[in-house]
Amino acid sequence: MAQQRVLIEDVQPQVDAGAYPAKRTVGERVDVTASIFSDGHDHLRAEVVYKFGKLGTWMSVEMESTVNDNWSASFYVTEKGSYFFYVQAWVDHFDTWYDGIKKKIAAKLDVSLELREGAEFLRAVAGTHQEMMRWADVLEDPTKVKEATERVMSDEFEDAVHRHPLKRHVARQEKELEIRVEHAKALFSTWYELFPRSSSLSPGKHGTFQDTIKLLPRIAAMHFDVLYLPPIHPIGKLNRKGKNNSVTAAEGEPGSPWAIGSDEGGHKAIHKELGTLEDYKRLQQEAKKYNIQIALDLAFQCAPDHPYVKAHPEWFRQRPDGSIQYAENPPKKYQDIYPFNFETESWKELWEELKSVIFYWIGQGITIFRVDNPHTKPFRFWEWVIGEVNKKHPDVIFLSEAFTRPKVMAALAKLGFTQSYTYFTWRVTKGEIMEYMNELVNGPSRNYFRPNFWPNTPDILPWHLQRQGENMFIIRFALASTLSSNYGMYGPVYEFGENTPVEGKEEYYNSEKYELRHYDWRRTNRMTDIITLVNRARKENRALQTTWNIQFCAVENPNLIAYLKKTDDLSNLILVVINLDPHQRHSGYVQLPLHQLGIGRLINVKLRDLITSEDYTWTQEWNYVELEPHKMPFHLFKMEIHASQM
Repeated sequence: MAQQRVLIEDVQPQVDAGAYPAKRTVGERVDVTASIFSDGHDHLRAEVVYKFGKLGTWMSVEMESTVNDNWSASFYVTEKGSYFFYVQAWVDHFDTWYDGIKKKIAAKLDVSLELREGAEFLRAVAGTHQEMMRWADVLEDPTKVKEATERVMSDEFEDAVHRHPLKRHVARQEKELEIRVEHAKALFSTWYELFPRSSSLSPGKHGTFQDTIKLLPRIAAMHFDVLYLPPIHPIGKLNRKGKNNSVTAAEGEPGSPWAIGSDEGGHKAIHKELGTLEDYKRLQQEAKKYNIQIALDLAFQCAPDHPYVKAHPEWFRQRPDGSIQYAENPPKKYQDIYPFNFETESWKELWEELKSVIFYWIGQGITIFRVDNPHTKPFRFWEWVIGEVNKKHPDVIFLSEAFTRPKVMAALAKLGFTQSYTYFTWRVTKGEIMEYMNELVNGPSRNYFRPNFWPNTPDILPWHLQRQGENMFIIRFALASTLSSNYGMYGPVYEFGENTPVEGKEEYYNSEKYELRHYDWRRTNRMTDIITLVNRARKENRALQTTWNIQFCAVENPNLIAYLKKTDDLSNLILVVINLDPHQRHSGYVQLPLHQLGIGRLINVKLRDLITSEDYTWTQEWNYVELEPHKMPFHLFKMEIHASQM
């Protein structure tokens, strides 16, 4: 230890000093960085040493120095499971000697003694390399100084110095760090949300799973691969909410699906008007034929008449008058929902029962859970229950629906949630969008927070969509689906452009949460067509299948935003340009990032707009674009660079 001179600091990726694993998916590149430095001016060498699994074979990749004592290296993760890595570094006296003697030879100084030193280094690193041993003989022979000098200055010698580092007094970071590698769908998924009770083709009729099955071809034609349904369980009858969140429900009003449980069953039961468990399984089976997975809404809360309330009153908070406290988020009141009391003395029994709910639905074929308001349940519970699931079912996806404070959202992501809703819903201006994306992609959260962008939800009609026309819906959709590789939409409402709010609130008037709706599911429109084209482009272009490769391009108009998405090997290049103004035409010049594209002095770039099928050729670093929102408010360019420029 006393002879180790190198310091290694700030090794990345890591989460909370290794308390949690960093997240990646199969096929992703892992960029390892560290601050590495020593006293003096000796040359340093460093490497990342990594393996797959506890019993894997250690492999290494050399790190390169960048600026200000920062070093980096990369490797790819190709299997699901855990990778482990550490960084080690050392003073390489062989490389230091080599740099010094080259300078002295160039200055025509006497290097006879330095040559003898070099012979010692060669023998120290040569091992069984006979050629290097012969070089050592030449370097220490005083009669062969000219030959030795020529040998030292040769390309072969330089290569040998690089390939045979002298490792002595190696410093290593204290703790091995873990990278948890998940399956590809954790990074790339396309969600469509609908209420199955509104899936009937007949007005006024309660929809069923059988009706939802009839919609699968329509959803598949738009290239969605996840169909998310709000809770499918029996809906409480006590304190049932009516239309527009009325505290009293009229006869026949269906209530909110999130008020789970009645005398007909609880979290392991199905709302009888939707169908049976066999119908639900058939929906899953039919969906698989279209490569669509069904996501279950996991809402750990109860209606007042849920069976848990009678069987386990100790799981709920009792008020002084003997009543149970319903859920509140002042000034909002949820009289139809009782939250669990996770501070109950019977917490172990409560935890086990809730775990059994998840395992029950996994047993029925579910592998994707959209988790309702996880930030209102203890972190330790989620860490435990997700860990228990991952032990047996590592491919299960948990999407965290937590629109709350940043540190709370971050904690949920660290402890195990696969994907997370985000603040994208409220990032509107060019500056807000760029700042937020740079935070997600380049900040510490990149290692644990995997975003899923939603332009709307049943709970949220954001201000910028209220009473807006189709153009604004297209703009927000284009942003969500190309900025993030995971995105979703509250499907029919967004597709058909519903935009009427509750006055003064970011909520839908006549919200589907409290009533049956009828949609003309046979109808398509411009929005449907654009969704289809963009989702097809996402499926066919690997550059759109990750969030982490975004690079914003300069464009001289605050209403235009442009960004490049590319694969590591530059085989797939996508350029997105969006007019953020839904009402006015805007134009400007977009700067191509020539260095990142491997383009030299001559520029010849072919672009095809994947939405309009229009073709362009760009021969300049700065190129003119013009977007008329009433024609199309965005370009989705697939780029090809002329071979001579690569």
